[in-house]
Amino acid sequence: MLEVIAFVAFAMALAAFLGGRRAAERLENEINSLKVEIARLNERRTAAEPAPPQAADEAQAPETTAIEDEGKDGPWSRAAREGARMGGGGEVPDRVETAGQAEQVAAAAAVAEAPAPAAESLESRIGGQWPVWVGGLALALGGYFLVQYSIDAGLLSPAVRLALAAAFGLVLGIAGEVIRRHAVPTIADRFRHAMIPGVLTAAGTVTLFGVVYAAHGIYGFIGTATAFVLLALVSLVTVALSLLHGQALAGLGLLASLLTPLFVSSTEPRPWVLFGFLAIAWLATLCASRLRRWTVVPTLANVGLGLWGLAYVVGVTPFEAPPVAFALLVMIAGVGLIWPGTAERAAEAEGAPEAGRAASPWERLFAPPHVAVTVSAAIAATVLALVFISPAVTAANLPVQEFVVVTAALALVGALRATAIYPALFAAFGAMAGTWSLTALSNVLAYLDPSRAQPEIVVSGGTAMLTAMVLSAVFVLLASFVLARRLATQSQFAILWAGIGAIVPNALLTMSFLMTGKFAFDLPHGLAAVIGGLFLLGLVEWLYRRSAETRDLHIAGGLLVAGSFGLFVLGLHAWTDGLVTTLAIALLGAGYSLATRARSWPVLPWITVGSAVVVLARIAWEPTIVGAGNLSKTPVFNALLPGYGIPALLLVTSAYLLRASPATRVRNLLQALASLFVLLTLAILVRHAMNGGVLDSSVPTLAEQSIYTLLAIGASGIFMTLDTRSPSPVFRYGGMVLGGLSMLSVLSAHLVGLNPYFSGELLGRIPFFDLLFIGYLLPGIAYAGLSWYARDKRPWPYAAALAVSSAVLAFAWASLSVRRFWQGENIANWTGFVQGETYTYSVVWLVLGVLLLVVGSRFNAKSIRIASAVLVFIAVLKVFLIDMSNLEGFLRALSFIGLGGVLIGIGLFYQKILSNAGNGGRTGGAGTATGAGERTSRA
Repeated sequence: MLEVIAFVAFAMALAAFLGGRRAAERLENEINSLKVEIARLNERRTAAEPAPPQAADEAQAPETTAIEDEGKDGPWSRAAREGARMGGGGEVPDRVETAGQAEQVAAAAAVAEAPAPAAESLESRIGGQWPVWVGGLALALGGYFLVQYSIDAGLLSPAVRLALAAAFGLVLGIAGEVIRRHAVPTIADRFRHAMIPGVLTAAGTVTLFGVVYAAHGIYGFIGTATAFVLLALVSLVTVALSLLHGQALAGLGLLASLLTPLFVSSTEPRPWVLFGFLAIAWLATLCASRLRRWTVVPTLANVGLGLWGLAYVVGVTPFEAPPVAFALLVMIAGVGLIWPGTAERAAEAEGAPEAGRAASPWERLFAPPHVAVTVSAAIAATVLALVFISPAVTAANLPVQEFVVVTAALALVGALRATAIYPALFAAFGAMAGTWSLTALSNVLAYLDPSRAQPEIVVSGGTAMLTAMVLSAVFVLLASFVLARRLATQSQFAILWAGIGAIVPNALLTMSFLMTGKFAFDLPHGLAAVIGGLFLLGLVEWLYRRSAETRDLHIAGGLLVAGSFGLFVLGLHAWTDGLVTTLAIALLGAGYSLATRARSWPVLPWITVGSAVVVLARIAWEPTIVGAGNLSKTPVFNALLPGYGIPALLLVTSAYLLRASPATRVRNLLQALASLFVLLTLAILVRHAMNGGVLDSSVPTLAEQSIYTLLAIGASGIFMTLDTRSPSPVFRYGGMVLGGLSMLSVLSAHLVGLNPYFSGELLGRIPFFDLLFIGYLLPGIAYAGLSWYARDKRPWPYAAALAVSSAVLAFAWASLSVRRFWQGENIANWTGFVQGETYTYSVVWLVLGVLLLVVGSRFNAKSIRIASAVLVFIAVLKVFLIDMSNLEGFLRALSFIGLGGVLIGIGLFYQKILSNAGNGGRTGGAGTATGAGERTSRA
């Protein structure tokens, strides 16, 4: 009984509403008549005397005010406004002919000056919207409860119940359409988020959907095919009606479409029927969204189609990939051609300030209009394409063709539409991830880690290789298409595609070569890489010939040239091996620098830098270049000489060619790399020769370390010379860094780590020309010469540090030579000391201090004189602390007598120097000499 009362109440409310509607229509007609009369009066006045734009605005003010008094500005109010202008009865006024242009200007000004609609109040939201939605839900539940009551009471048969429910759903739908056609326009505008017609239509749709499902799933009145067709028809009609009732009804129709296959079960699943229906429903939803410019419903449609595909592929074994791929292609084509399709950002939106500033071109590129639609479609297509070829889904018959087609289609949409930037990126990612899966790259990890289980290979190497090559060609061609058409107009989009065209082919062919190629000689991979590299270089040449040189062109061209270099390197690895590969890469890099003579592309020298990095990587992977077993033990003249020396020579040549280049950074970097390779060549040849023709990780000997120190000292001096002839921060700071590193090696290796006194290493049978000579005396002399050479070319602290290092090495050589004289070629500390040795140290240190004092005075080097004073002070401490307790008799007395004599002599020497300096200050000539000496005394 309650349900009957509710139904009667609804009918009475509907009748009252329609009655009010008729009264509102009469009022609207009267208003429109008044508007026509006002317009005609204005027209006559305009014909008699042309009015300025301000008068036209005033003439339109009553019309605008009347319309705004009716409600908010919306589609229904705009329709009413047009009706008013055309005349309430449908006749066209004559004012268009008499005052046409002035009236159009006045109408435009009135619309422009119309105030913005007021914010929706809490009363409007609660009183005008929520009751409508709750009422629609109550109607749907009322129909359900009515059917349930009839079942519980046993009043009606199932067929009659279903017929009544269907009739109720149709009545609701018809009522919604009737109200829509006769609704008050201002109500539709003000409460367009809770339109009564749309709510009634939604309630009727749910009722009809439930009737069809009950007729099939509960009572079995209709078969599977009929139920599927009826459910599909209801959902598609709902989507069609959403064009009249709004996006919410479209969402309901989409939900019904996605649920239809779940409600209709079959013992023989037909994937073509399933995904054909889903594609049609998706396409209908997208077309409706295009007409109404919706974004939420098409995004949900993409997600729903993707989830259906994922559920089918994962849940059915084996699955049929073509139907799923077909649905994905429909989705990709729809996004590219229908919605968003060619929709571009409005001009005012492109320049609109965001957070107080205008959006940059790159920000606009990555924030395109309707981004949710394209991103959801790209994610769904990429995920399903990768699931197609996932070994976890099936172990055989992977649908590689479907993966390639879907990925290529997604990339094509990303190239055709500048707003489809994310489909382009997802296509690139999908291509690389899919090739990774196809080539079973995890085998590389198993190769590096033998304990890792080997995965089952589910696709042949030839198929994986062909897939990588086809996708590489697709991305290169699409990048060429974009650069040819959009580099001048949409440079950021073109630059992004240049990066995709350079990175993706390199990644795909590298993965394919690592897993399916033949490392000794692989013709297909090498040929594909070389052809791709030549094509990219040709594309760059064509772009530079047809376009004026701009920053954007340089960036795009640089990416393509870098991509060509990567492909050439891959081709060289596929066609060559060992020493030939290293030399070929070095020659390739030098070729790019040589090309600067013919082309002014800024990226060319940087490619030479890249080639040096690749050669360094190869050296780090295999320092012997040709393998430890194939390396000759002949010093110098072995594979190391060309393997290290030729790249060093080529880098030196490249740095020389670019010595006048305005690109300071790359020029300095090439100079640094050339210097590094020269030092590396010398060091590796020394290492090979000093270790019996074997390169290993053993700790170097003092002799080997001494050669490295001498090389660093020599290189620092060469850098100073080069800096005086061609000033460069590489030569200036690089030379000082080398000198500083060599001084650190003296402290850590020569004096402590490799010192024969601690290590016990034998010095050799020949006195003087022994390990101490090469380990201490030669580096000390070299440091002295470098300090003298640097005193007017480098800062004083650096030159002073070199002089102190020379004095320290001289002190170490003299002290260790004394020990050799008394102990022989084994001077290890465990052999102890004798009294004669202890006394000799004092004599030698004092003599060495005096010599340093003479040298410091001769060259007016204050740092050497300070080193002399320190050494004499050490000798004094030794005499008083060690000799006094350890020496006996004549040696003790002689030690103190000698110390006293030396100290008195040093005092007299200093008095003479200071006296001469004072006299020189009072005479012109001496003063001049002293002044010159003071300028160099800081060294």
